[in-house]
Amino acid sequence: MRSSTTLLCFLNKSAKLLLRTAPHDAIRTLSATAATNMRFVQYRLKKGGLPHLGGQIAPEGDIFDISNVDHSIPNTLTKFLATGDDVYERAKRIIASGKSVVPLKDVDLLPPIIKPDKVACVGLNYSGHCDEQHIPYPGEPMFFSKFPSVIVGPHDNIQLPSISNSVDWEVELAVVIGRKAKAIRTDQVRDYIFGYTVAQDISARDWQKKRNNGQFLLGKSMDTFCPLGPAVVTRNKVDPNNLAIKSWVNGKLKQNGNTSEMIFKIDFLVSYLSQIVTLYPGDVILTGTPAGVGMHRNPPEFLHKGDVLESEIEGIGRLRNVIV
Repeated sequence: MRSSTTLLCFLNKSAKLLLRTAPHDAIRTLSATAATNMRFVQYRLKKGGLPHLGGQIAPEGDIFDISNVDHSIPNTLTKFLATGDDVYERAKRIIASGKSVVPLKDVDLLPPIIKPDKVACVGLNYSGHCDEQHIPYPGEPMFFSKFPSVIVGPHDNIQLPSISNSVDWEVELAVVIGRKAKAIRTDQVRDYIFGYTVAQDISARDWQKKRNNGQFLLGKSMDTFCPLGPAVVTRNKVDPNNLAIKSWVNGKLKQNGNTSEMIFKIDFLVSYLSQIVTLYPGDVILTGTPAGVGMHRNPPEFLHKGDVLESEIEGIGRLRNVIV
């Protein structure tokens, strides 16, 4: 199987070619810099049909339909990442040709990753989040998990569970694994990361803190509790250690941090987790949240029906989810 490094190299070259080959309407807002920042999306046409796998070369740009041009190419990014050389080569030719451009206005964006083998999360990984709780920084990462079935898209509704009245927000940078990884060193990690996306670690605080005997899983894994998207941005042009990360509720800024505040950096987190469990293509790792969550405000604040939650990470994109 071809490495993620080789795949990203051909995507960069192909994206540059698209500036010359794609229809004018599809590239009107792009620059050479944007072309090297490949974005993978999953979507469904508004008129219906099966999910598609596509690529963008700019935020809010039109989509190059990879899976529709060649139906043997998987229509999910998780399966695409697990395939071999010939599929990568066919995708390369499709991207380079600029065929089958779909206007963004004609699609509904789905989660860019669906049905990963695992969704791992890291708690207490931002200095500001520890400071707002008046607790010391952890000496080692605190991992927990979410059920993969709770993943929803960048514009999907978040359902308030009837069994909780303390549902909170946590914007997070999510890592998407590109290659099978076991017991890798920190200096090897970059070659195993495919890209990054925006996540919301929605949390029922009463179940996280007071129920289930103190285990986080149920409080973190209620239906719709993991919005992802809008795209997975390939790692080559993202500095995960210096990105603005923000969230808003009803237009009011709640979190305003930077990924530079991470206590354990991404290379360490991925290496650490790979010592314990094998990581597979498409696995998602949420890397922590900055200060400003509702539980630690004075007085505490929680989400209510009708609220609009927006989550944004610099260079990756923005989620917009309505609470229902």
